[in-house]
Amino acid sequence: MLRLHGVLGHESDTLYHARLHALEHHDGIELLFVPSEEAGRKRFRLATDRGTDCAVSLARGEELVDGALLYIDEEKAIVARFGRQRVWRLRPAHAAAALKLGWNAGNLHWRVRFEEDCLAILLDGPLAGYRARIAHLLDAGDIVELADV
Repeated sequence: MLRLHGVLGHESDTLYHARLHALEHHDGIELLFVPSEEAGRKRFRLATDRGTDCAVSLARGEELVDGALLYIDEEKAIVARFGRQRVWRLRPAHAAAALKLGWNAGNLHWRVRFEEDCLAILLDGPLAGYRARIAHLLDAGDIVELADV
């Protein structure tokens, strides 16, 4: 279990920008999704999207916000997100489409999981931005969107 004592900063802070950017390229950003019922608590225990067990404790005057940086070292960073992880599931229509989708997802550094015959994309921003990046595959019918998000 990783003990996280307090908020180090925010993911948008210029102090952490370069380090977070480098970690992002090495798949080193973990997200801790904080359900609304836990958001106001000062102590709670949750697992990140990568399975790291975290015990979070905040000081009395400290407030957890979306994007709060809770941990950072040379290998990974843990960032708080409010709510549940949104997932966009896509199914390629054929083998060539699967290769194109995989190439795009990797090139765009999307966080993904493989679930049987579909690709589950873990959304960190608005769906429209993700959809725009592969609109050519969607418009051609190469990729089928499954009911999620």
